[in-house]
Amino acid sequence: MEHSAALDYSEKDVDFEIKHLSAVDLKVAASILYNAYFDDPLFCKIFKVDEEGYEMRLRSAIREELNTFWEAKQPMLGVYRDGSLVAVTCLLTPNPDFGHGRYWHWRLRMLMTAGFLGTQQLLHKEKLVRAELPTEDCHMISFIGVHPQHQDRGLGHILLAGINEVVSSTEGSKGVGVFVTLNKCLSFFTSGGFTFIKKLSTENITGQIMYKSM
Repeated sequence: MEHSAALDYSEKDVDFEIKHLSAVDLKVAASILYNAYFDDPLFCKIFKVDEEGYEMRLRSAIREELNTFWEAKQPMLGVYRDGSLVAVTCLLTPNPDFGHGRYWHWRLRMLMTAGFLGTQQLLHKEKLVRAELPTEDCHMISFIGVHPQHQDRGLGHILLAGINEVVSSTEGSKGVGVFVTLNKCLSFFTSGGFTFIKKLSTENITGQIMYKSM
């Protein structure tokens, strides 16, 4: 996969371009996702929002995830305006060895930032969601976020169009799943063609597993 290759999408807004992230984009991508997930109930629980250092733990976890996604050549898409990254999404391919286990160096770095419990909780959540999807032969959305200054402009749907293309062009992938913990995001995924699969509680946080067949 060429990380810099542009993708087609059906949006009419010509000011924006969607393509795979490059290595120089990872820092900005981490900042966008930090803001997108700062109030996410699951991340607040795992990284202990009420304790000192929550911001640092969350930033570190997202940074380590992005670095590992890059090293493993997992799909990471960005929406750009005038060359600047303004929205990003990260996918897991239908490869449970990567999704469930991660690499040993990722585990080590995460243990040093998120702690043992936080690291195990992240991996456990992914495994639970995977087990409830209609098939193991599918992608999963791990992160999706839009820069605060560019929200409500349809960029999330541009990302979904890019996700559709990645999934459809991947041999053996039959769809894409996502675990939604914020009610305000449910209508977004529903309008993008996702259907409800099951409610799931993990770490005392309830979310909804949604899936889109391709």
